[in-house]
Amino acid sequence: MAAQLTCTTTINDLPDVILSNIIAAISDVRSRNSASLVCRKWVVLERSTRSSLTLRGNVRDLFMLPACFRSVTHLDLSLISPWGHPLLSPAAGEDPSLIAHLLRHAFPSITSLVVYTRHPFTLQLLPPLWPHLKQIKLVRWHQRPQLSAGDEFNMLFENCPQLRSLDLSTFYCWTDDIPTALESHPTVAANLTSLNLLNSCFPEGFKSDEISAITQACPNLKEFRVACMFDPKYIGFVGDEGLVSIATNCPKLSVLHLADTSALSNSRGDPNDEGFTQEDAMLSVSTLIEVFSGLPLLEELVFDVCNNVRDTGPAWEILNAKCPKLRSLKLGQFHGVSMPIESKLDGVALCQGLQSLSIKNVGDLTDMGLIAIGRGCARLTKFEIQGCKKITMRGMRTLTSLLKKTLVDVKISRCKNLGASSSLKALEPIQERIQKLHIDCVWDNVEEFENLHGYGYEFDGGEKSSNSAGSGDTFGCEEDAYMFKQQKRCKFSYDLNSLYEEVNVHANGYSGRTWDQLQSLSLWIGVGELLTPLTAAGLEDCPNLEEIKIKVEGDCRLWSKPWERAFGLSTLLYYPMLSKMHLDCGDIIGYAHTAPSGQMDLSLWERFYLYGIGNLSLTELDYWPPQDRDVNQRIPNLRDVQLREDYYPAPENDMSTEMRADSLSRFEAALNRRPITD
Repeated sequence: MAAQLTCTTTINDLPDVILSNIIAAISDVRSRNSASLVCRKWVVLERSTRSSLTLRGNVRDLFMLPACFRSVTHLDLSLISPWGHPLLSPAAGEDPSLIAHLLRHAFPSITSLVVYTRHPFTLQLLPPLWPHLKQIKLVRWHQRPQLSAGDEFNMLFENCPQLRSLDLSTFYCWTDDIPTALESHPTVAANLTSLNLLNSCFPEGFKSDEISAITQACPNLKEFRVACMFDPKYIGFVGDEGLVSIATNCPKLSVLHLADTSALSNSRGDPNDEGFTQEDAMLSVSTLIEVFSGLPLLEELVFDVCNNVRDTGPAWEILNAKCPKLRSLKLGQFHGVSMPIESKLDGVALCQGLQSLSIKNVGDLTDMGLIAIGRGCARLTKFEIQGCKKITMRGMRTLTSLLKKTLVDVKISRCKNLGASSSLKALEPIQERIQKLHIDCVWDNVEEFENLHGYGYEFDGGEKSSNSAGSGDTFGCEEDAYMFKQQKRCKFSYDLNSLYEEVNVHANGYSGRTWDQLQSLSLWIGVGELLTPLTAAGLEDCPNLEEIKIKVEGDCRLWSKPWERAFGLSTLLYYPMLSKMHLDCGDIIGYAHTAPSGQMDLSLWERFYLYGIGNLSLTELDYWPPQDRDVNQRIPNLRDVQLREDYYPAPENDMSTEMRADSLSRFEAALNRRPITD
């Protein structure tokens, strides 16, 4: 019998136009790199469709500059020469204008730029090369050059007439540099639609008069992020007048982030804290109402004050009424956000359009208020709660039951009554659909809750329902009542003594502990504690977990040495798909005092945390070694930098470290020679 001929059709048989669109739709960098290795045809299509590129290496190695990415519109140059050499400077030994023109020739279509700006020449030479530059992000961790206020930004604004977005969130400068330059270039300032000043390098943040000047100069802002000082003990603190100026000067805002500088430090507070500070912020509810009334286009609001703002419920009701497009809300130190009286929904619980809600340091939020939020904010896909001492597992479990059809991203942190086990128990109603999770590794147990079951709702007519909390009939209430119109609200009451489950299922209705959709897990753990109880707490089966982030924090001086050999990274072998890990030990205190003599580079504690990491099948590792920032006696060395390629050395006049640009030249050359697997 003659051999039967078969014809095989492959993806390469597609027309180039269709194949090009397919490759252009790939956003993951590693996947694009892998696609470019298939054949010459694919590499040409991948290079011609890539729109974003990040360069690493040394500016001296210009022969390595790629010239095949002609379609790139977003270019990140912030990691070029990361060992302290300015990108463009006569002192570097190269012709800065030549380097700038080579970059312009290689990337002719740039409209968005990220650049490390250590020397003013960078802002003088680079921006004019791309006349259509609309977005720029400046990066600098070194000291600010000795220039007059606003000089650097004057150079930038003079050379970027079409600038629409300016990001200074990682750029060390002075606060008075910015309003001075904006007022000097009114045309550029008026064109800005996005301004990010949420920078932790400002120790006191922007003062009230500076915020007023900035917003007055930029009336067309749609996105505004700024670090403020709300503490009334400081001169120039942001109060009622400063807030009103934002709404008055920038009525087109859709994104507004206002955060106290202390909130940017990401320091962990005491879980036993009552949630109230000693000082109240000088912000009135009437002012909040006026501000929200003046921002009808608001879609995203972050408001982290770090000083008490009390009885704010009415303000959030006005926010819901005046800002119908609001989808994301993050609040810090605002009290009274949800305090249902006579079972009536109020405050944040009436913001029915919210898809993301974060509540931080709300001292008077109880389970009753939390459950009201779960009923009112029925569209939430993301929910974060931090530093709320009165919240218990029962209240959190009820909220997740009410939101089990939508909620996929949850963060529970620094809540005294919610350790690891109780947090995971509270999340059982959504454990089969949750995708992203943060919990604190406080090893509690939930044995005392195991025998609790059932709770009921009582409505206007005295009806009770115990099995329809997750259904579309909204507990038997009429639809207009479910939408929480003020003229007709549902009344309900809770029996917190029997508050455990019977929302669609009984408390023991979950036979498995599988977290099928969980892809990203974030953990906080105290120094000296072990990771090994993680699986016993309820996370033993996560078949699709790809990424884990672990932050270790605490004082080593309370421990003479680790009481076990290993931290417990071997526990992560339970997760077969785990490929990415972020291990942050940078906030450990007392590291230098506890490190054994002669082992300052890799002490007993560092061995403790890294033991077993070689057994994990990781493709990406972001490791931040213990730095002992309070004492600063440990000298970072080469081993640290090998795991942190974006490390920027200290200024030459900083004697706290021996790291200098010249001392790392050999290591930098080795980085350029390293093989790239994909």
